[in-house]
Amino acid sequence: MAADLRLCVLAGRAFRPLLPRTWNADRTRPGIAKEKPMGSLGTVVATFLASAVEVVEVITILLALGITRGWRSTLAGAAAALVILAVLTAILGTALQRWINLSALQVFVGALLLVFGLQWLRKAILRASGLKALHDEDALFAAEVTTAQGVPLVAGESIDWFAATVAFKGMLLEGLEVIFIVMTAGVASGHLGQAAMAALAAAVIVGASGVVLRRPLSRVPENTLKFGVGLLLTTFGTFWAGEGLGIHWFGGDLALLWLLAVYAALG
Repeated sequence: MAADLRLCVLAGRAFRPLLPRTWNADRTRPGIAKEKPMGSLGTVVATFLASAVEVVEVITILLALGITRGWRSTLAGAAAALVILAVLTAILGTALQRWINLSALQVFVGALLLVFGLQWLRKAILRASGLKALHDEDALFAAEVTTAQGVPLVAGESIDWFAATVAFKGMLLEGLEVIFIVMTAGVASGHLGQAAMAALAAAVIVGASGVVLRRPLSRVPENTLKFGVGLLLTTFGTFWAGEGLGIHWFGGDLALLWLLAVYAALG
């Protein structure tokens, strides 16, 4: 019996080098990065702020519809979009973590975040310099109210399809951007759960603020937040793409800090 056990152990050691590198002895899945404290904090902050910006825009639309058309149909449309977003998050998160090689994932995600972050930076800089109009939540709210009031209510229908459709569309479109950030930042950093919780916290806090105030959150410094989020996304995109390509950053995880400082100085 002892001889058989020794033979099994020796056979296992002999064939161990043939195992795929992306599936090692500690059962680490291909798409899951090693957890890093610096990456965890940055991922949570970036996801929370980016989600907060998107939720502010959703709240403006939902408030306009709820006040003018009624809350039942508005919330029904928003809830339907949330269900679809939750299903997409579960499917994409599972697929990315189980089936995509970590290095390839980091390069792909890093490139996407870099492009996405640079777009946010560009828009924020143009708005701050006066070359592009600032996003005015009060004006957007007034426009949504005017549009909603211009569509007549249909008597006898239990659901206001106009309110439900507009709420569904607004929630889905803004939510897709949040999912993109949660998926890319969370999976590449190995902190998908924390990223999802940060997005949920932003939605709850901003949503509750809108419900309590019953007015657009126009005092939120949206352009400043977008500039900050753009810096964070660009920084993480550069860092993860580099890691995926095999670059060993000076300072390890602390490279996130000096990369952020470099991009902030250039911005």
